Amino acid sequence: MKKLALAVLIVCVAVAFVAMGPVNSFAQQKQKIVKFGEDKRSQEWSKKKFETSNKTFNLRMSDPWGGLNFHDMAQHFCDSVRATSGGRLNIKLFPTGAIVPAMEIFEATSKGTLDAFHSWPGYWKGRNEAFVAYASVPFGLDVEGYNIWYYERGGKAMFDELYGRFGLVPFFCGNVGQELGLHSNKKAVKLDDFKGMKVRTVGWYMDILTKMGVSVTPLPGPEIYLALERGIIDAVEFSSPAANIPSGFHEITKFVIEPGVHQPSCQFDVVFNKKKFDELPEDLKIIIEICAKETQLWAWAWQENLNIEALKIMGKSTEFVKMDEAAIIGFAKTSFEYLDDLSAKNADVKQVLDSQELFKQEFAQWRDLRGRVVPWPKADVLKGKLTQ
Repeated sequence: MKKLALAVLIVCVAVAFVAMGPVNSFAQQKQKIVKFGEDKRSQEWSKKKFETSNKTFNLRMSDPWGGLNFHDMAQHFCDSVRATSGGRLNIKLFPTGAIVPAMEIFEATSKGTLDAFHSWPGYWKGRNEAFVAYASVPFGLDVEGYNIWYYERGGKAMFDELYGRFGLVPFFCGNVGQELGLHSNKKAVKLDDFKGMKVRTVGWYMDILTKMGVSVTPLPGPEIYLALERGIIDAVEFSSPAANIPSGFHEITKFVIEPGVHQPSCQFDVVFNKKKFDELPEDLKIIIEICAKETQLWAWAWQENLNIEALKIMGKSTEFVKMDEAAIIGFAKTSFEYLDDLSAKNADVKQVLDSQELFKQEFAQWRDLRGRVVPWPKADVLKGKLTQ
């Protein structure tokens, strides 16, 4: 009996070894995953021979920012290009309106009156609604999401194709993170509180708020302060805390209503006339692309750091309030219904939003797993504040 049991054990062990394959299969498997992922550009550039010359190129660029600190992003990009090219590529940034009016920079660059412009892509929704999806989407991508989606998930190729229809070459060039919610003279925490409010906003959020019973007026920047002061509007959505400070909205409103569900992040771009861009040597084209990436990183850090002081200033005269969870869910429901309807009517919008949604779905597990590690101050963490 013992011999029979021993024989059965030997057979079982032998079968197990056969099932496992060769003894060194585990080591081989380990060897296969030692290198995980690759930089595709490295392979692309390994055989490239970059030739330089003493020829100097001078380009003209403008933006729609006027006195806003977003102009600094455009200037930062131009300075980076001049420095890294050793002065071989100089992009002169002209003041807003010096060559063409602010909202004509797209057409002027497309036709060659300007060589380049810096902008928020959502301004060009009249040419194609899909431009807004690259700027900011209600309950859409945050700055981390935009970076991953654009650089690694095909966003850049779609962006290039869209602008390419107009003879333009674009690059992401600055993201300032989540925008402020509303500067308001009416306190709104619950969904019903927003009904009947008179709010200044633009873009997709204008349509979404209208669907929710809000009276919306798309006032241009210079007219907002006076409209708030005279009570023509109750509240204004404009930009990030640091960008809003010079406008003085906090001086004539009682509340700041958070969060800014309409813009989880605010993405900017730099765009070149394709004919002019194609005339540049390859190394200067690459310098432009790398400097746009550098500006993308710097702008986010710069703006978020400025927000610290901006909130201190606002807090001296206004009260910060947060919408309750039911209100946020209500905003989300209406936003997604609107975006689904827009996608059904516009194939370009559908392509971009579907791509972004797929990324959100596939990134969700990692976002969830890491979600309970948020860098709150030590005292807050010890009291149990963990999530964002």
